[in-house]
Amino acid sequence: MTPPNIGHLYKRIMDHISTAICLLNKDLEVEYISPSCEMLFEIGLNKAIGQSVTRFFYEPTDLIDRLRDATFPFSEREVILHIGITRTITVDYTVNPLVDPSYGAGLLIEFVPVGRKLRISKEKALIEQQRTTEKLLRGMSHEIKNPLGGIRGAAQLLGEELEHAHLHEYTDIIIKETDRLTNLVNRMLGPITVLKKQWTNIHEVLEHIQALLRAEHKEIILTRDYDPSIPMMYIDSEQMIQAILNLVLNSVEAMNGKGEICFQTRTTRQCTIGNVRHKLVVDIKVIDNGPGIPSEIADKLFFPMITGRAEGTGLGLSIAQTIVNHHQGLIECTSEPGNTVFTVMIPLELNNEKY
Repeated sequence: MTPPNIGHLYKRIMDHISTAICLLNKDLEVEYISPSCEMLFEIGLNKAIGQSVTRFFYEPTDLIDRLRDATFPFSEREVILHIGITRTITVDYTVNPLVDPSYGAGLLIEFVPVGRKLRISKEKALIEQQRTTEKLLRGMSHEIKNPLGGIRGAAQLLGEELEHAHLHEYTDIIIKETDRLTNLVNRMLGPITVLKKQWTNIHEVLEHIQALLRAEHKEIILTRDYDPSIPMMYIDSEQMIQAILNLVLNSVEAMNGKGEICFQTRTTRQCTIGNVRHKLVVDIKVIDNGPGIPSEIADKLFFPMITGRAEGTGLGLSIAQTIVNHHQGLIECTSEPGNTVFTVMIPLELNNEKY
Protein backbone atom coordinates (compact mmCIF):
# COMPACT_ATOMS: atom_id res chain seq x y z
CA MET A 1 0.00 0.00 0.00
CA THR A 2 1.37 3.42 -1.00
CA PRO A 3 1.92 5.72 2.00
CA PRO A 4 -0.48 8.69 1.96
CA ASN A 5 0.71 12.15 1.03
CA ILE A 6 0.84 13.76 4.48
CA GLY A 7 0.18 17.27 3.19
CA HIS A 8 -2.85 16.12 1.20
CA LEU A 9 -4.07 14.06 4.17
CA TYR A 10 -3.85 17.04 6.52
CA LYS A 11 -5.73 19.22 4.04
CA ARG A 12 -8.55 16.67 3.77
CA ILE A 13 -8.83 16.54 7.54
CA MET A 14 -8.90 20.32 7.94
CA ASP A 15 -11.38 20.76 5.09
CA HIS A 16 -13.85 18.41 6.79
CA ILE A 17 -13.40 19.18 10.47
CA SER A 18 -16.33 21.10 11.95
CA THR A 19 -14.35 22.84 14.71
CA ALA A 20 -13.07 26.29 13.72
CA ILE A 21 -9.25 26.18 13.91
CA CYS A 22 -7.06 29.30 14.04
CA LEU A 23 -3.24 29.26 14.14
CA LEU A 24 -1.50 32.45 15.39
CA ASN A 25 2.15 33.39 15.56
CA LYS A 26 3.79 34.97 18.63
CA ASP A 27 2.57 38.43 17.54
CA LEU A 28 -1.04 37.14 17.43
CA GLU A 29 -1.08 37.32 13.64
CA VAL A 30 -2.97 34.71 11.65
CA GLU A 31 -0.91 32.00 9.97
CA TYR A 32 -3.80 29.68 9.11
CA ILE A 33 -7.57 29.32 9.56
CA SER A 34 -9.63 26.25 8.68
CA PRO A 35 -12.63 26.44 6.32
CA SER A 36 -14.95 26.21 9.34
CA CYS A 37 -13.16 29.20 10.84
CA GLU A 38 -13.59 31.09 7.56
CA MET A 39 -17.34 30.52 7.77
CA LEU A 40 -17.53 31.42 11.47
CA PHE A 41 -15.77 34.77 11.13
CA GLU A 42 -16.85 35.41 7.52
CA ILE A 43 -13.35 36.00 6.19
CA GLY A 44 -11.33 34.09 3.58
CA LEU A 45 -8.01 32.42 4.29
CA ASN A 46 -6.00 34.61 1.90
CA LYS A 47 -7.41 37.77 3.44
CA ALA A 48 -6.93 36.51 6.99
CA ILE A 49 -3.24 35.52 6.75
CA GLY A 50 -1.05 38.14 8.36
CA GLN A 51 -3.97 39.91 10.02
CA SER A 52 -4.03 40.52 13.78
CA VAL A 53 -6.47 38.38 15.72
CA THR A 54 -8.25 41.62 16.64
CA ARG A 55 -9.39 41.67 13.00
CA PHE A 56 -11.60 38.73 13.99
CA PHE A 57 -12.91 40.06 17.30
CA TYR A 58 -12.13 43.05 19.49
CA GLU A 59 -13.93 41.99 22.69
CA PRO A 60 -13.65 40.56 25.26
CA THR A 61 -10.41 42.48 25.76
CA ASP A 62 -9.32 40.17 28.59
CA LEU A 63 -9.18 37.31 26.05
CA ILE A 64 -6.76 39.32 23.92
CA ASP A 65 -4.60 39.91 27.01
CA ARG A 66 -4.70 36.19 27.90
CA LEU A 67 -3.61 35.26 24.39
CA ARG A 68 -0.60 37.58 24.62
CA ASP A 69 0.46 36.03 27.94
CA ALA A 70 -0.50 32.39 27.26
CA THR A 71 2.08 29.83 28.33
CA PHE A 72 -0.32 27.04 29.34
CA PRO A 73 -3.48 25.64 27.69
CA PHE A 74 -6.78 27.13 28.82
CA SER A 75 -10.47 26.95 27.88
CA GLU A 76 -13.59 29.05 28.34
CA ARG A 77 -17.26 28.29 27.84
CA GLU A 78 -20.02 30.44 26.34
CA VAL A 79 -17.89 33.49 25.63
CA ILE A 80 -19.46 36.27 23.58
CA LEU A 81 -17.12 37.51 20.85
CA HIS A 82 -17.80 40.94 19.32
CA ILE A 83 -17.17 40.94 15.57
CA GLY A 84 -17.50 44.15 13.62
CA ILE A 85 -19.97 46.81 14.72
CA THR A 86 -23.15 44.81 15.23
CA ARG A 87 -22.33 41.09 15.07
CA THR A 88 -21.67 38.84 18.05
CA ILE A 89 -21.22 35.08 18.35
CA THR A 90 -21.20 32.82 21.40
CA VAL A 91 -18.47 30.18 21.44
CA ASP A 92 -16.62 27.67 23.56
CA TYR A 93 -12.89 27.93 22.89
CA THR A 94 -9.63 26.20 23.77
CA VAL A 95 -6.16 27.75 23.46
CA ASN A 96 -3.00 25.63 23.17
CA PRO A 97 0.44 27.30 23.13
CA LEU A 98 2.80 25.84 20.52
CA VAL A 99 6.59 25.75 20.73
CA ASP A 100 8.33 24.46 17.62
CA PRO A 101 12.04 25.15 16.96
CA SER A 102 11.34 25.15 13.24
CA TYR A 103 8.45 27.60 13.28
CA GLY A 104 8.79 29.47 16.56
CA ALA A 105 6.16 30.11 19.21
CA GLY A 106 2.48 30.36 18.42
CA LEU A 107 -1.07 29.57 19.51
CA LEU A 108 -3.65 27.07 18.28
CA ILE A 109 -7.22 28.18 19.04
CA GLU A 110 -10.27 25.94 18.62
CA PHE A 111 -13.68 27.66 18.45
CA VAL A 112 -16.96 25.76 18.82
CA PRO A 113 -20.09 27.91 18.26
CA VAL A 114 -22.57 27.29 21.05
CA GLY A 115 -25.47 28.16 18.80
CA ARG A 116 -24.58 25.30 16.43
CA LYS A 117 -25.34 22.67 19.07
CA LEU A 118 -28.70 24.26 19.81
CA ARG A 119 -29.48 24.58 16.10
CA ILE A 120 -28.69 20.92 15.41
CA SER A 121 -30.96 19.81 18.27
CA LYS A 122 -33.74 22.07 17.00
CA GLU A 123 -33.34 20.78 13.44
CA LYS A 124 -33.50 17.16 14.55
CA ALA A 125 -36.70 17.86 16.46
CA LEU A 126 -38.19 19.74 13.50
CA ILE A 127 -37.41 16.94 11.04
CA GLU A 128 -38.81 14.30 13.39
CA GLN A 129 -41.97 16.35 13.94
CA GLN A 130 -42.42 16.70 10.19
CA ARG A 131 -42.00 12.95 9.61
CA THR A 132 -44.40 12.08 12.43
CA THR A 133 -46.99 14.54 11.16
CA GLU A 134 -46.72 13.18 7.61
CA LYS A 135 -47.19 9.58 8.80
CA LEU A 136 -50.17 10.60 10.93
CA LEU A 137 -51.81 12.49 8.07
CA ARG A 138 -51.33 9.63 5.62
CA GLY A 139 -52.97 7.25 8.08
CA MET A 140 -55.85 9.63 8.73
CA SER A 141 -56.35 10.38 5.04
CA HIS A 142 -57.15 6.72 4.33
CA GLU A 143 -59.80 6.70 7.06
CA ILE A 144 -61.28 10.00 5.85
CA LYS A 145 -61.20 9.53 2.08
CA ASN A 146 -62.87 6.11 2.07
CA PRO A 147 -66.13 7.37 3.69
CA LEU A 148 -66.02 10.48 1.51
CA GLY A 149 -65.88 8.26 -1.58
CA GLY A 150 -68.89 6.33 -0.33
CA ILE A 151 -70.85 9.51 0.38
CA ARG A 152 -70.06 10.90 -3.06
CA GLY A 153 -71.07 7.68 -4.80
CA ALA A 154 -74.32 7.48 -2.85
CA ALA A 155 -75.13 11.11 -3.72
CA GLN A 156 -74.58 10.40 -7.42
CA LEU A 157 -76.88 7.36 -7.31
CA LEU A 158 -79.47 9.32 -5.38
CA GLY A 159 -79.33 12.11 -7.97
CA GLU A 160 -80.05 9.65 -10.74
CA GLU A 161 -83.18 8.41 -8.92
CA LEU A 162 -84.66 11.82 -8.14
CA GLU A 163 -87.63 12.77 -10.30
CA HIS A 164 -87.69 16.50 -9.51
CA ALA A 165 -84.90 18.57 -11.01
CA HIS A 166 -84.83 21.11 -8.18
CA LEU A 167 -83.79 18.33 -5.76
CA HIS A 168 -80.56 17.81 -7.73
CA GLU A 169 -79.30 21.02 -6.14
CA TYR A 170 -78.91 19.18 -2.83
CA THR A 171 -77.08 16.16 -4.25
CA ASP A 172 -74.81 18.52 -6.20
CA ILE A 173 -73.92 20.28 -2.93
CA ILE A 174 -73.05 16.92 -1.32
CA ILE A 175 -70.81 15.98 -4.26
CA LYS A 176 -69.05 19.36 -4.35
CA GLU A 177 -68.42 19.36 -0.60
CA THR A 178 -67.02 15.82 -0.59
CA ASP A 179 -64.73 16.82 -3.47
CA ARG A 180 -63.62 19.89 -1.52
CA LEU A 181 -62.83 17.81 1.57
CA THR A 182 -60.95 15.25 -0.53
CA ASN A 183 -58.85 18.02 -2.10
CA LEU A 184 -58.18 19.47 1.35
CA VAL A 185 -56.90 16.11 2.60
CA ASN A 186 -54.69 15.76 -0.50
CA ARG A 187 -53.24 19.24 0.06
CA MET A 188 -52.51 18.44 3.69
CA LEU A 189 -50.47 15.44 2.53
CA GLY A 190 -48.42 17.64 0.24
CA PRO A 191 -46.82 16.44 -3.00
CA ILE A 192 -46.54 12.66 -3.25
CA THR A 193 -45.16 12.44 -6.78
CA VAL A 194 -41.63 11.22 -7.46
CA LEU A 195 -39.15 14.07 -7.70
CA LYS A 196 -38.27 14.95 -11.30
CA LYS A 197 -34.75 16.18 -10.67
CA GLN A 198 -32.66 17.99 -13.23
CA TRP A 199 -29.65 20.31 -13.17
CA THR A 200 -31.06 23.72 -12.32
CA ASN A 201 -29.74 27.23 -11.75
CA ILE A 202 -31.34 28.19 -8.43
CA HIS A 203 -31.24 31.87 -9.39
CA GLU A 204 -33.44 31.15 -12.42
CA VAL A 205 -35.95 29.61 -10.00
CA LEU A 206 -35.87 32.75 -7.86
CA GLU A 207 -36.16 35.04 -10.88
CA HIS A 208 -39.24 33.11 -12.05
CA ILE A 209 -40.85 33.56 -8.63
CA GLN A 210 -40.09 37.28 -8.69
CA ALA A 211 -41.68 37.61 -12.14
CA LEU A 212 -44.86 36.02 -10.77
CA LEU A 213 -44.87 38.44 -7.82
CA ARG A 214 -44.34 41.53 -9.97
CA ALA A 215 -47.38 40.58 -12.05
CA GLU A 216 -49.73 40.20 -9.07
CA HIS A 217 -48.28 42.27 -6.21
CA LYS A 218 -47.03 45.55 -7.63
CA GLU A 219 -46.62 47.26 -4.24
CA ILE A 220 -44.07 44.71 -3.01
CA ILE A 221 -40.45 45.86 -3.39
CA LEU A 222 -38.21 42.98 -4.47
CA THR A 223 -34.43 42.97 -3.97
CA ARG A 224 -31.69 40.40 -4.67
CA ASP A 225 -28.49 39.45 -2.90
CA TYR A 226 -27.16 36.47 -4.86
CA ASP A 227 -23.94 34.51 -4.59
CA PRO A 228 -23.05 34.09 -8.30
CA SER A 229 -20.57 31.29 -7.54
CA ILE A 230 -23.30 28.78 -6.61
CA PRO A 231 -23.18 25.94 -9.19
CA MET A 232 -26.09 24.11 -10.77
CA MET A 233 -28.26 22.15 -8.34
CA TYR A 234 -29.82 18.72 -8.92
CA ILE A 235 -33.42 19.45 -7.86
CA ASP A 236 -37.03 19.25 -8.98
CA SER A 237 -37.33 22.84 -10.18
CA GLU A 238 -41.14 22.87 -10.35
CA GLN A 239 -41.57 21.65 -6.79
CA MET A 240 -38.84 23.99 -5.56
CA ILE A 241 -40.66 26.90 -7.20
CA GLN A 242 -43.80 25.84 -5.34
CA ALA A 243 -41.99 25.56 -2.01
CA ILE A 244 -40.27 28.96 -2.18
CA LEU A 245 -43.37 30.61 -3.66
CA ASN A 246 -45.36 29.41 -0.63
CA LEU A 247 -42.81 31.10 1.66
CA VAL A 248 -42.96 34.30 -0.36
CA LEU A 249 -46.76 34.40 -0.45
CA ASN A 250 -46.78 33.92 3.31
CA SER A 251 -44.59 37.05 3.57
CA VAL A 252 -46.82 38.99 1.16
CA GLU A 253 -49.94 38.15 3.15
CA ALA A 254 -48.25 39.00 6.45
CA MET A 255 -47.36 42.45 5.05
CA ASN A 256 -50.85 42.97 3.58
CA GLY A 257 -49.37 43.31 0.11
CA LYS A 258 -47.04 46.22 0.99
CA GLY A 259 -43.41 45.91 2.03
CA GLU A 260 -40.00 44.65 0.94
CA ILE A 261 -38.80 41.10 0.27
CA CYS A 262 -35.15 40.22 -0.29
CA PHE A 263 -33.99 37.01 -1.97
CA GLN A 264 -30.54 35.99 -0.74
CA THR A 265 -28.36 32.99 -1.62
CA ARG A 266 -25.23 31.78 0.14
CA THR A 267 -23.30 28.55 0.72
CA THR A 268 -22.37 27.03 4.07
CA ARG A 269 -19.54 24.53 4.51
CA GLN A 270 -19.64 21.52 6.84
CA CYS A 271 -23.32 21.99 7.68
CA THR A 272 -25.35 19.45 9.65
CA ILE A 273 -29.04 19.03 8.76
CA GLY A 274 -30.66 16.80 11.34
CA ASN A 275 -28.29 13.87 11.82
CA VAL A 276 -26.57 14.21 8.44
CA ARG A 277 -23.39 16.17 7.85
CA HIS A 278 -22.98 17.79 4.43
CA LYS A 279 -19.82 19.19 2.91
CA LEU A 280 -21.65 22.10 1.28
CA VAL A 281 -25.19 23.42 1.66
CA VAL A 282 -26.99 26.16 -0.28
CA ASP A 283 -28.91 28.64 1.88
CA ILE A 284 -31.82 30.35 0.13
CA LYS A 285 -33.24 33.12 2.30
CA VAL A 286 -36.55 34.93 1.92
CA ILE A 287 -36.35 38.05 4.09
CA ASP A 288 -39.26 40.43 4.67
CA ASN A 289 -39.77 43.56 6.77
CA GLY A 290 -43.27 42.66 7.90
CA PRO A 291 -44.72 42.59 11.43
CA GLY A 292 -43.18 39.24 12.32
CA ILE A 293 -44.67 35.87 13.26
CA PRO A 294 -46.78 35.65 16.46
CA SER A 295 -44.77 33.95 19.19
CA GLU A 296 -47.60 31.55 20.03
CA ILE A 297 -47.36 29.82 16.63
CA ALA A 298 -43.62 30.20 15.96
CA ASP A 299 -42.73 26.67 17.16
CA LYS A 300 -45.64 25.09 15.24
CA LEU A 301 -45.25 27.11 12.06
CA PHE A 302 -44.71 24.17 9.69
CA PHE A 303 -47.54 22.00 11.05
CA PRO A 304 -50.65 21.65 8.84
CA MET A 305 -53.59 23.91 9.70
CA ILE A 306 -51.42 26.32 11.71
CA THR A 307 -51.95 29.93 10.66
CA GLY A 308 -51.97 33.41 12.16
CA ARG A 309 -54.68 34.64 9.76
CA ALA A 310 -58.40 33.99 10.04
CA GLU A 311 -58.69 33.41 6.29
CA GLY A 312 -55.57 31.22 6.00
CA THR A 313 -55.57 27.44 5.47
CA GLY A 314 -52.29 26.80 7.26
CA LEU A 315 -51.07 24.45 4.51
CA GLY A 316 -48.60 26.51 2.47
CA LEU A 317 -45.66 26.32 4.89
CA SER A 318 -46.30 22.65 5.67
CA ILE A 319 -46.25 21.79 1.96
CA ALA A 320 -43.05 23.82 1.47
CA GLN A 321 -41.33 21.97 4.31
CA THR A 322 -42.39 18.61 2.87
CA ILE A 323 -40.97 19.47 -0.56
CA VAL A 324 -37.65 20.61 0.90
CA ASN A 325 -37.49 17.53 3.17
CA HIS A 326 -37.81 15.37 0.05
CA HIS A 327 -34.64 17.10 -1.21
CA GLN A 328 -32.89 16.08 2.06
CA GLY A 329 -33.12 19.72 3.14
CA LEU A 330 -34.88 21.80 5.76
CA ILE A 331 -36.61 25.16 6.18
CA GLU A 332 -35.88 27.25 9.26
CA CYS A 333 -37.45 30.51 10.35
CA THR A 334 -36.39 33.36 12.61
CA SER A 335 -38.69 36.30 13.18
CA GLU A 336 -38.96 39.61 14.94
CA PRO A 337 -40.92 42.73 13.99
CA GLY A 338 -39.38 44.16 10.84
CA ASN A 339 -37.22 41.13 10.04
CA THR A 340 -38.59 37.68 9.26
CA VAL A 341 -36.17 35.23 7.61
CA PHE A 342 -37.11 31.90 6.04
CA THR A 343 -33.98 29.88 5.23
CA VAL A 344 -34.21 26.97 2.79
CA MET A 345 -31.18 24.68 3.20
CA ILE A 346 -30.46 22.24 0.36
CA PRO A 347 -27.37 19.97 0.25
CA LEU A 348 -25.20 20.90 -2.72
CA GLU A 349 -23.93 17.42 -3.53
CA LEU A 350 -23.95 15.39 -6.68
CA ASN A 351 -27.37 13.64 -6.88
CA ASN A 352 -27.65 14.47 -3.16
CA GLU A 353 -25.17 11.69 -2.38
CA LYS A 354 -22.33 12.27 0.08
CA TYR A 355 -18.86 13.01 -1.25
